[in-house]
Amino acid sequence: MAGKLSSSRTVTLTVGGMSCASCVAKIEHTLKAVDGVTEATVNLATGKAYVTYQGDFTHENTIAEKVRDIGYPVDVLAPKADAVPAPAKEESLMPIAFLSLILTLPIFFIHDPLMQLLLATPVQFWCGKQLYLRAWSALTRRSADMNTLIVMGTSAAFGYSLMTMIAPRLLPGISEIIYYDTSASIITLVLMGQFLEQRARGKASDAIRALMSVQAKTARLINSSGKEEEVFVDEVQVGNLVLVRPGEKIPVDGVVTEGYSSVDESMMTGEAIPREKQVGDIVRGGTIVQTGRLTLRATEVGEGTLLAKMIHMVEEAQGSKPPIAAIADRVAAVFVPTVLVTAAVAFVAWWPINPAFALFTAVAVLVVACPCAIGLATPISVITGIGRSAELGVMVKNGAVLQQTAGVNIVVFDKTGTLTLGRPSVTDVIVMNESERDVLFYAASAEQYSEHPLAQAILKAATAEGISPVSPTAFEAGVGRGVMAVVSGKEVLVGTAQWFQEEKIDIQGFEAQALQLSTDGETVVFVAVDRLCIGIISIADSIREDAATTVSALHQMGLKTALLTGDKWQVAMVVARRIGIDNVIAEVLPREKADKIRALQREGHRVAMVGDGINDAPALAQADVGIAVGTGASIAIEAAGITLLGERKHAVVTAVALARGTLRNIKQNLFFAFIYNVILIPVAAGVFYPITGLLMSPIFAAAAMGLSSVSVVGNALRLRRFQTPAGPVVVSPAKSTLPRRHQPPSSPGLFLF
Repeated sequence: MAGKLSSSRTVTLTVGGMSCASCVAKIEHTLKAVDGVTEATVNLATGKAYVTYQGDFTHENTIAEKVRDIGYPVDVLAPKADAVPAPAKEESLMPIAFLSLILTLPIFFIHDPLMQLLLATPVQFWCGKQLYLRAWSALTRRSADMNTLIVMGTSAAFGYSLMTMIAPRLLPGISEIIYYDTSASIITLVLMGQFLEQRARGKASDAIRALMSVQAKTARLINSSGKEEEVFVDEVQVGNLVLVRPGEKIPVDGVVTEGYSSVDESMMTGEAIPREKQVGDIVRGGTIVQTGRLTLRATEVGEGTLLAKMIHMVEEAQGSKPPIAAIADRVAAVFVPTVLVTAAVAFVAWWPINPAFALFTAVAVLVVACPCAIGLATPISVITGIGRSAELGVMVKNGAVLQQTAGVNIVVFDKTGTLTLGRPSVTDVIVMNESERDVLFYAASAEQYSEHPLAQAILKAATAEGISPVSPTAFEAGVGRGVMAVVSGKEVLVGTAQWFQEEKIDIQGFEAQALQLSTDGETVVFVAVDRLCIGIISIADSIREDAATTVSALHQMGLKTALLTGDKWQVAMVVARRIGIDNVIAEVLPREKADKIRALQREGHRVAMVGDGINDAPALAQADVGIAVGTGASIAIEAAGITLLGERKHAVVTAVALARGTLRNIKQNLFFAFIYNVILIPVAAGVFYPITGLLMSPIFAAAAMGLSSVSVVGNALRLRRFQTPAGPVVVSPAKSTLPRRHQPPSSPGLFLF
């Protein structure tokens, strides 16, 4: 097999029995030790393991068996390329938790030890059965986890109480106080905490379930005879004609072949305003037709649809770890053993003074420790943050990209198709003695047979004004000059100033306006009828409506902005000035774009690059964070860490702001989890008791332990309410803050393009 390239595959495992960060560390260590496994990530919040392996060396069933060998039940989901994985199933804790609560409450009001024993026993061994089973499973694999701590603590309290009832004389010097209320309360509070945590964790995955819910179940095919036939969506094949009626979900990706409608794409792009769709437009599965019928030809079905890819991408990203998670991983590896040692030291230290007090402190230490909060601190924030970003039309590749995005300090934009529409359009019509409609009529009629982009812009402008061009009786096009045609018996010329001068047509009345428009980066064409210049038409690649607000919002967030383009300096400077971009890097060849990004990085910048074309792919890959526009080339999307669905560039603001918010949320969770343990474990051990008289009840310890996990999850769920910040429209002159080599020549000259 030497020299043969192994096939890399990815499998998702659903793992049961995980309760804390120690479980995650144990499973990850086991998976990474399997021959052929190149990467393994275990997510406590989703209950899943994501494993990348070489198919020539191992098999997914072998990998799963290794996890079963250490005591965790495992199910193998199909590889991600083959099926959409469903959310992990959770055990229902509500009935057990509430039964435990009902049995525990009377213990506080009953003073008969026998009655307390009768109530506490089912709580300890029936309601707490899963805790014992998981603790035993950990013991059999020579490890310890949160369940170990809880079982040891409650069993000690229960056993101590039972001994004081049965044989108090066998343990001289031991207090006869019983702790059935303590053991039962701890079990109840742990179960209630796990129940609340489970519900909260379920809410964190609402985004992916929402994406799954928009998938259509059936499709209405149009067969070769033109008849309609309703079939299951997985029966649709590429090339089939599909009819979608108002109010129905589009079942597959396709191209409209007949009809006109507005389509609600909010679930996929985050855009509330429906998009108009007509013949030739692309539509996506899962979106909803609102008005009018559409007939489309299927181009992508099943796992090839954008919606299916989104689901895969979101789930994969939610299961990933940002680099900051390494902190929690390192702590988790030693946490439980450290807690066990601390409890033993507290017990031994206090025993000579007061055996009951020794037991009291040891139980409190075991119970108050919360590795669960540490294990959830990072993944629950990642799940919620990436899920919310998907709802807003921002697809993040993984947790590492999320953390990198939070750290960028400059956003570099490609121009054409990113900040501009990528197609020329008429911006102004300037006349003297004729009307604007007359100028557009003659120009559009003369350009009727031309396929030049500028001609198409003129025709589109005329149509928008309700002008109906007529077919010319003669037509001649000159490359780089313009067109000459006979329209309604009159000779019409539409072209450049240089051509008009060669033809001895006087343009003096329009030269000043033409020079100003050209200076602003617009293309100017002259229109003459019977050798008399009647007006000029300016054409430019229109700036997107949200470009200025996007840049303004980024500035408000403290970020620098730059324009990276192959266009002329003059054109780039005009666009930058209108939008408010700080810096301009122009006249860059496609192969040089990545070098320019690299130069910014050498200067200490952490760069996010936004682009949509094939020539942007190297720059997107070189940037610290590549942000691809979802309507762009697929190679650009593959090279990027973030994909913006739809055409709203303000989603760049969403990506950065949400990444910052998620990273801040992770840091808060880690702080809560660590400071909780750092402060409360010494208190539970009685360290401060001789000085302050401060001591922690095991019951309070159990409540605090449960609340720590719930508070971490609750803090993460705040990300579900995230809204994109909206910056005011502030268009300021472009600033020259980059080194001189990024600046335009001192005399750019006049460019007509």
